[in-house]
Amino acid sequence: MTEHIDNNRIYNDLRYRFDYLSKFLNFTSDDIAMLNKFAIIILPRIPVIVDTAYRKLLSFDITKQYFLIRNDGFEGPLIKESKNLTLDSPQMIYRKDMLSIYLKRILTQTEWNDTFLQYLSQIGQIHANNIGTTLIKVDYIHINILFGYMEHLFIDILWTTENLDDKTKHDMIMAINKFFWIQNDIFTMHYGMSTREKSFSTDTTKAKPNAS
Repeated sequence: MTEHIDNNRIYNDLRYRFDYLSKFLNFTSDDIAMLNKFAIIILPRIPVIVDTAYRKLLSFDITKQYFLIRNDGFEGPLIKESKNLTLDSPQMIYRKDMLSIYLKRILTQTEWNDTFLQYLSQIGQIHANNIGTTLIKVDYIHINILFGYMEHLFIDILWTTENLDDKTKHDMIMAINKFFWIQNDIFTMHYGMSTREKSFSTDTTKAKPNAS
């Protein structure tokens, strides 16, 4: 039997959209339980994971530039010269604290209720600068590859963890993968990439090569 999905509601109703994603990805309470179990392994290593993620971001000028701009909520001294910015700079310590809080919450959340979904949505709004504040708009390409990089860090730690049977490792990896796809999809909502009006054109007749 084919289940009907309301094409309008998935763009306007966060809970409805999440339910559709969950059904498609088979994301269930078992996956949430796996994330909670994985938290026991990963939480002590979050400071190292966060440092590794931001070290990667600072290794490219195109991503490093975002940390030279004062973002909403940070009131400390701001390093404005790229050459002087390090992981120990005040604005980087602030960012690392925020990422640590985020990772701890997503891994320890036992019930994905509406309040939690709104939290995931707000994270997307902040980075897309869609809430009318003095926030920094981060181009989506950097968000996307950071999610991929974070997932790799998680899986690498999990894969080398001893005293876990293969089935548990498999189930944790699946849960981690599903989470990042769901969070990534919620980001696309706020970047205007998942609306029906934002479709790609496949009409090649508009692009004609110049006559030689």
